[in-house]
Amino acid sequence: MKTTTLTPAFTPSLSGGDPEQKRRELLDYFHTTWHTYEQLFTCLTEEQAWTTKAIPLRHPLIFYYAHTATFFINKLIAGGYLTERIDERMEAMMAIGVDEMSWDDLNDDHYAWPTPAAVQDYRDRVRQQVIEVITHLPLTLPIGWNDPAWAILMGIEHERIHLETSSVLIRQLPISWVTPQPAWPICPHFSSSRQDVPDNTLVPQSGGTLTLGKKDDYYGWDNEYGQQVQTIAPFAASKMLVSHAEFYEFVDDGGYQTAEWWNEEGWGWRTYTQADKPTFWVGDIASPDQLKLRVLAEEIDFPWDWPVEVNQLEASAFCRWKSAKSGRPIQLPSEGEWAWLREPINGDHPDWQTPIGNINLQGWASSCPVTYFAQGDFFDIVGNVWQWTTTPISGYQGFTVHPLYDDFSTPTFDGKHNLIKGGSWISTGNEALKAARYAFRRHFFQHAGFRYVESTHQETMLKNPYETDTMVAQYLDFQYGENRFCVENYAKALVEKVIPHCHSTLHALDLGCATGRASFELSRYFDRVTGIDYSARFIDVALQLMTGEDFRYALPTEGDLVEYHQVRLSELAITAEQWQKVDFKQGDACNLKVTHAEYDLIFASNLIDRLREPTRFLKSLNALLKPGGVLMLSSPYTWLEAFTPKENWLGGIRENGEAVTTYQTLQRLLRDDFEEIQPAEDIPFVIRETARKHQYTVAQASYWRRRA
Repeated sequence: MKTTTLTPAFTPSLSGGDPEQKRRELLDYFHTTWHTYEQLFTCLTEEQAWTTKAIPLRHPLIFYYAHTATFFINKLIAGGYLTERIDERMEAMMAIGVDEMSWDDLNDDHYAWPTPAAVQDYRDRVRQQVIEVITHLPLTLPIGWNDPAWAILMGIEHERIHLETSSVLIRQLPISWVTPQPAWPICPHFSSSRQDVPDNTLVPQSGGTLTLGKKDDYYGWDNEYGQQVQTIAPFAASKMLVSHAEFYEFVDDGGYQTAEWWNEEGWGWRTYTQADKPTFWVGDIASPDQLKLRVLAEEIDFPWDWPVEVNQLEASAFCRWKSAKSGRPIQLPSEGEWAWLREPINGDHPDWQTPIGNINLQGWASSCPVTYFAQGDFFDIVGNVWQWTTTPISGYQGFTVHPLYDDFSTPTFDGKHNLIKGGSWISTGNEALKAARYAFRRHFFQHAGFRYVESTHQETMLKNPYETDTMVAQYLDFQYGENRFCVENYAKALVEKVIPHCHSTLHALDLGCATGRASFELSRYFDRVTGIDYSARFIDVALQLMTGEDFRYALPTEGDLVEYHQVRLSELAITAEQWQKVDFKQGDACNLKVTHAEYDLIFASNLIDRLREPTRFLKSLNALLKPGGVLMLSSPYTWLEAFTPKENWLGGIRENGEAVTTYQTLQRLLRDDFEEIQPAEDIPFVIRETARKHQYTVAQASYWRRRA
């Protein structure tokens, strides 16, 4: 069954016998993805649909139209597969998306968004560049994590994620700003009567042992790898997804007005939003026969036998209500319980050629009846809408972060992002695979509904209490741990040395802020501090410290043994009044979003020898720093080709047979626009690796003032 006019996306396998055939598959997959994404945006027919936020906590759609293209360029440059940017401003402005923190955490940032025509021109240029990369990249099989083809697949699968999330935002725009398109047909099958929808039933499951973790031969995100053995106790699962008709019983019984069906988080969301029905229902619930359903770009007669689409908080409230009414332990399934239901369905992916469900754009551009696709003893284990679980996402045993996209998974390992499983009608590529693992905040709307289970399973992992990522833990200890070998805290020492040179203390920029200690120290003196780091993991840690709670981490002592430490800002005499002055952001020091010279101090500690293009960074400082402002650079000048191509090293090289130091190059590059305030000085620091192994390093700090 193929009803959309779009070509389905069959994500290519990683292996094969013919690299050139695989290259053609990659090109075809890229073309199909690019075209499908652009077709989605043809639904926007008013200018304000591009630049007005569909919901306050997300960027407008013009951002996402550009974002997926900038992702290709930024990742290819980060991987060293490209050396030239296409549009520096676009690739900085459109680089970082939004993960909504809370339903009431409004994002009031204002941007001078480019026009749709300008973004289209940029996308056209990126498309040609990516085609050029695919055509000429070295390709061996199977494709591995560190291969350039993996970066290409990463960009393609990233765009397919935003195909789905952008379609959800389009559903939330005013109906007058969008129009249906032939490529996106709505399912014509539905029941217009609640009474005609069959009752849901529970199907018993014996339970047993299964192993979670990716086993297929397709691209995967880092959180899919590793393994986790689970023992599944006997349970029963609903035969169908919960339909509009079944969920209406909860609504009609005052479910949205009864606090006992909601947990504290859920009732807080419901009270704040004043929700009285699912967000895509249109009309007065007191007149159910008059209800409409908002689909992609239109409102249709109410399909009572389609699956309801709600957030996890609403789904959980329904389950508590259902449990009380039935006297049974009704709840959402765990990840393991869903996996148990999925196991009997053949293959690691839906049958690409003979659709078994409403998935992968092989059906419609909407949901369909909950009894349309039978899969074994159930309907819609795969497809139609995503299914919420009780399980907060975390890594399996053996999980490692992919270095090219370090902020894909780990920021969600916070106990606040629950897994959705099974895919929806627009889930394509990796999203349609059995191993797919995507998680969203519980108040988030996706094309997601739920089925329920009768189960006594209780989740035990709510939040990982200790940060065990080696690099993050090491930086936490470096920035917040005890002083070692009589060497004072490096961040604190540098701040105290630079402050006497600062004539104005309005706004400081801490570049390469890592987990934020220098930013917090600067907040003792400055009215505002902006901390920027390339690593989302570091930024996430800094933001968590700003909650005022303890942050715990584990440090190795020897072998497999560790000891546990904790950080609390108040114990460092850093008050809430101070840290509220600090704004942490993820960003690339070589491609910062520049509006005007706004900083009185640029504080760049241990940064320049970790940049791909340090000269470019230094040349950008005039646009950031006010006349009379201070620049502080510190570094041990540990030049490594893993971070900086040798031709970009500032020092540690010979030119015309003569030795060149980094300090000499800094003096040469900065002398036209900066004056050196005082002679450079050595500042030591110590980083602990294990209980008996430490790095003792001497950095050089130099201080510069921008000429007026």
